[in-house]
Amino acid sequence: MIWGWIPRNVDLIVDRTVEHIWLALVPVFLGLIVSVPLGWLATTTATARNVVITVTGLLYTVPSLALIVMLPLVLGTQILNPLNVVVALTIYTVALLVRSVADALDAVPRVVIDAATAMGYSQLRRFVAVELPLAIPVIVAGLRVAVVSNTSLVTVGALVGLGGLGQLFTEGFQRDIPSEILAGIVLVLLLALVFDGVLTLVGRAVTPWTRVGAGAGR
Repeated sequence: MIWGWIPRNVDLIVDRTVEHIWLALVPVFLGLIVSVPLGWLATTTATARNVVITVTGLLYTVPSLALIVMLPLVLGTQILNPLNVVVALTIYTVALLVRSVADALDAVPRVVIDAATAMGYSQLRRFVAVELPLAIPVIVAGLRVAVVSNTSLVTVGALVGLGGLGQLFTEGFQRDIPSEILAGIVLVLLLALVFDGVLTLVGRAVTPWTRVGAGAGR
């Protein structure tokens, strides 16, 4: 049977799935931490926006396999060190998120910013307490794109011996086991759907005012 390989290798599948989740989500978390200040910097002046958005956008054009192979030379790590994949995907996450963060902050109504300033908020306090919370819906939309992208890109690491579920692709191909390849494909798709759904729920949970506004509109 085409799916006969799966029941005999449940432990392997679980291990690959856990590794895949770790390699996909850690870069999203790190990328968000880096992207928020960069996105804010991009909103300060037109020149800063052009430089930050252009530079981070160029990062996404670097081929993923080439970046993973090149990073050990830069970081001084071994080629099979998972840190290479984490750093590479963090770079791609930053490339995707910086524009989203900048656009989200730009979308905050000027009247709200002026009101917070008039109330005595410092620039940092206003950013943390007013601008960033109002920007969350757009940032979450960017995070959804980044996490789905990372879930797919992790598999590229399998070409150098890493990559979680991507190793089911390469090993299944090498051993001519179609069910191993299909299991990897299905699980990557399921993980992407689960991550996207969880982020959607989290976004709704942390922005209850958007539901109130929608309800009032209806």
